[in-house]
Amino acid sequence: MSKGTTARSPLFLRIFLRMLACVGVVQLLNLGLLFAIQLPRAKLYTVGHVAQAMRHPDAPSAGFSVYLVADVHPQPWNPRIERTQLALATALGVAPERVVFRFPPGFLQREPTYDRSSVPRTPPLASRAAAQDVVIAGPFEASLRLPNGGWRTVSTREGVEPWRLLILAWLVLSAVAVAPFAWALAQRFARPIGAFAAAADRLGRDPRAPPIELDGPAEIAEAARAFNDMQARLNRYVDDRATMIAAVAHDMRTPLMRLGLRIEDAEPGIRAACEGDIREMQAMLSAVMAYVRETSRIGMRRTLDLRSLAETVVDEATDRGAKVTLAAGDPLVIEGDPIALKAMVANLVGNAVKYAGTAEVALRDGSEAVITVADRGPGIPSEDVERVFDPFFRGERSRNRDTGGMGLGLASARATARAHGGDIELENRPGGGLIAIVTLPR
Repeated sequence: MSKGTTARSPLFLRIFLRMLACVGVVQLLNLGLLFAIQLPRAKLYTVGHVAQAMRHPDAPSAGFSVYLVADVHPQPWNPRIERTQLALATALGVAPERVVFRFPPGFLQREPTYDRSSVPRTPPLASRAAAQDVVIAGPFEASLRLPNGGWRTVSTREGVEPWRLLILAWLVLSAVAVAPFAWALAQRFARPIGAFAAAADRLGRDPRAPPIELDGPAEIAEAARAFNDMQARLNRYVDDRATMIAAVAHDMRTPLMRLGLRIEDAEPGIRAACEGDIREMQAMLSAVMAYVRETSRIGMRRTLDLRSLAETVVDEATDRGAKVTLAAGDPLVIEGDPIALKAMVANLVGNAVKYAGTAEVALRDGSEAVITVADRGPGIPSEDVERVFDPFFRGERSRNRDTGGMGLGLASARATARAHGGDIELENRPGGGLIAIVTLPR
């Protein structure tokens, strides 16, 4: 353990203890249910009650429903059905063939079948009074065939029994009791994952974003430390590369200056050509140093109105005599580096004015902030749409730095947009021209 690092319990142990506490609560509730619930008891009826409901269908006994059906399908024979049918037929004074009794099977239980030849036949009951005293346990359906061929059916009305309500309430209580443990467990899992997602998003928008706080279990703290180390290494790598390029560009000015001195005594034609090449190389080195300086500069990000920023760029271009317009709209507030974003918009507007003479700027709000800079110039070939963002690539083929530039403007603009978590794309406009689309996160 490193110096200054406090001891942290592992995430596995924390999750295990919470799950164990959750299981303990559930088991305590089940133990309470074991002592609180009463065993369910089957309801008892008599054949006399069923016969009474058959005779008076308009006023059945309590707990019975009487209705007519067109057909009845008997169950497979068994002794209980035969005994009950014979008792009901005796109580009603009808032939046993006119009575059908059905007992619903239990949950996930098949109806029993019997080989009747191996079971003694149920003897007839001694009297109607004895038949009426036969007890029926549990739910059933009893049907009597009427002279018109229909069937009058008496069935039990099974309401929700108290013990079922108690179990249902107990299950709801168990879910409510366990919910806080599940919530805490989900929070424990989701919080560090959300923190890493937010940190990765911040790193994509701003490489200089503050590191993640080393908080939570040992595994999370170790992962956060590794993430912070990775961010620091990335920043050092980028800084080292930028410093190296800037140093090379700066040091090359000295030999170029010596070359300029050595050609002073050369023939006029050769001296003029060499001086032109030297000036071009010096301009390229200056552009490289400016590009490195702009892309590696640590800008202060703050809340800003993107429309006001665009208005400033448009006004400055108009003051210089350029034909630049800005579409009307509402304020568009984002968080960013105002200096870098202003340079990006000015770069795009400058390109449109340079190659087309005019520029049309518009802003659009939505899930992302969108800036469009459109012109009616010659456009660019489709194969160069992505290549123009490469450093030192110039879509203008004359290689004249006065018309085509150094080829670093769009590379710098895209670097600024991507440093803010956005991007820049170019599209050829229908009817001619080019449109630059900048997307920035809200």
